Amino acid sequence: MPRTKTPPHLATLILLPAFSVLSLNMFLPSLANISADLGADYGLVSLAVAGYLAVTAIVQLVVGPLSDRIGRRPVLLAALTSFFVASVACSLAQDVRTFLIFRMLQGGIISGYALSLAIVRDTTSEREAAGLIGYISMTMAIAPMVGPMLGGLLDTAFGWRANFYLYAVLGLVLLVICWIDLGETRPARAEHGFAPPERFRTLLREPLFWAYSLCTAFSTGAFYIFLTGAPLVAASEFGVSTAQLGFFIGTITAGFMFGSFLSRRLAPKYEPTTMMLTGRLTACIGLAVGLLVMTAGFLTPIIFFGSTIFVGLGNGLTMPSSNTSAMSVRPSLAGSAAGLNGALVVASGAILTTLTGLVLPEEGGGVILHSLMLAASGAGLVSVLWAMRIKAENSA
Repeated sequence: MPRTKTPPHLATLILLPAFSVLSLNMFLPSLANISADLGADYGLVSLAVAGYLAVTAIVQLVVGPLSDRIGRRPVLLAALTSFFVASVACSLAQDVRTFLIFRMLQGGIISGYALSLAIVRDTTSEREAAGLIGYISMTMAIAPMVGPMLGGLLDTAFGWRANFYLYAVLGLVLLVICWIDLGETRPARAEHGFAPPERFRTLLREPLFWAYSLCTAFSTGAFYIFLTGAPLVAASEFGVSTAQLGFFIGTITAGFMFGSFLSRRLAPKYEPTTMMLTGRLTACIGLAVGLLVMTAGFLTPIIFFGSTIFVGLGNGLTMPSSNTSAMSVRPSLAGSAAGLNGALVVASGAILTTLTGLVLPEEGGGVILHSLMLAASGAGLVSVLWAMRIKAENSA
């Protein structure tokens, strides 16, 4: 197919990253049943989550530079084809080794997330891209809430393999949609001659890329810290029910959706660093006020989870602009930047969740968890200030 700059419809750009999220969490309620059916230890089967996350980090490091070299369209079509085949194989697996091998191959679907951001940056200006990514983020935030509920229903009605049947069907549908709708958007100015290591070295030598990527990583890290510690704190500090916990955890996602909605409206009008600074201040101030109130003796679920909503709101304001800005440091390497940025986020998330698990006590961890989230959000704020300083020095 000749290379034409034909951006896909917005619905396609929403489906690609949303399906990447769905591929991670829809089957989570089935882990115990998979373990029992395949006669495998639960810890081994859980590699379908932990190992999958590691694979997605590696995949993003590969597909970003590859898309800069040969184009977004062929990389995405190959990734979707691989996901379809791997989903069918997972649904038919009779032993845990086969299941895990093809589950890891499903990780190629993360290309949909990384390259959808690159496609937006290919076809719009920096400010317009931030606004559009805000809209995509707002809608794709529904996937983490809907996925486990749908997966649980499928497992209950038809067994765990039904999740992977649905993965296969949806993967095939998305492949057809992209075949029809997705033209090539890689810019003609793309630096084809760079090998992947040189592309990464070029980006990593740019202080602005580091500032923007670290802002995204620490902002997302505060959310990962919350997800790791909130269930323990909710049980030990507040004694809330499982249903209440689901509601409270969902509030941070609701905050993110509202912040992303505001980004869609505001990002085209303001500098990206202004949006990033606003988001980081929102998260830090909300957490700091909550921490002060809790240390004064008012430790309640409303205070705790009410202040963490500001993390979601701040992330929704920050991340569309920080992601766009990371890809705008070297627009000709937007695919490589999207992949490297995504891999850094996954790696930092793994480090911060591990750290949280190590330092959070089984009792009385509410203030400590809040402090960890504030530290991560504050590091994101420092990253924004660093970016603003670099831009000011470059302008001077």
